[in-house]
Amino acid sequence: MTPTTATLLLPERERFGGQRLSEDLGRRLARADRRERSGDPLARVLDVLPRGWPVAAATRQRDARDAAHAAWMRADPAYVRPDLNGARLLAYGQALGLDEAEAADFLRTLKPLFGDAGFPIDAPRPSRWYLRLPQGARLPSFASPETVLGADLFEHLPDAADQSPEGRRWRSLLSEAQVTLHNHPRNAQRIAAGQAPVNSLWFWGAGVLPDHVRSAYARICSDDEALTALGALAGVQATALPPRWSAGEGDLAVDLRRARDLQALERDWLTPLSAELDAGRVSRIALEFGDNEAYELARSQRWRFWRKPLRSLQP
Repeated sequence: MTPTTATLLLPERERFGGQRLSEDLGRRLARADRRERSGDPLARVLDVLPRGWPVAAATRQRDARDAAHAAWMRADPAYVRPDLNGARLLAYGQALGLDEAEAADFLRTLKPLFGDAGFPIDAPRPSRWYLRLPQGARLPSFASPETVLGADLFEHLPDAADQSPEGRRWRSLLSEAQVTLHNHPRNAQRIAAGQAPVNSLWFWGAGVLPDHVRSAYARICSDDEALTALGALAGVQATALPPRWSAGEGDLAVDLRRARDLQALERDWLTPLSAELDAGRVSRIALEFGDNEAYELARSQRWRFWRKPLRSLQP
């Protein structure tokens, strides 16, 4: 079997704080080749042409196979809680646990609003709602909900200074959708059952299907639906993130950007991968950190015994 390579996408090194490296990992990282990367690490996993990250079109194609010949934007169900300084996005999409009947009931009241605006809304999956936009429409830019989660909602909307027709239109549509959802009887039932209400939408990911998506990897493991959906367009075996390393065929990219526990990262991924490297079943391990620092580990580096082991990942 041809040795494979494994690339681990990791958060910024500062996310691990002062957590100590084990003696073995500290020694391996000291002997590794260090590289300084530039640009978006996801763009090194997937080459999307034209440049961009059209999440809605990619996930729509996976969900419904009908994304061609239109532009798409996600309008995911969301729970927003007002506070003294504005409102915060506390949950969205899958975290709300909607079933098909609930999603259909909510959408029934929203369809006239968005249909009249020229943006039909539907939901091939209860957690993923879509607006179909005319081809050639000016596509609004919104942050991903993961970025906004827990933050002040209004800091991430087209602000009052944006008096373009598009800016006003999307603010107005969101406001009307919030009123419609606030008054929906399903929300009273959800609150009575101890569930979060669906009282808002989050628009994001607008775009059209890319012309080409390519990848040097045979496999991508991630819980990021954008990464796996775009990976599928590239013909990559794109799967959910497993709990720990599992050997397989072909070069692999593993999305561990949410990792915060260094000990768990070592136990579940780095230690078993290092054993595969030592046995010759993996030829190279690349640790790609979100601050553009990278470590490349290879079997031949074991002779660099003069290098002093690292104690932590602190920059």
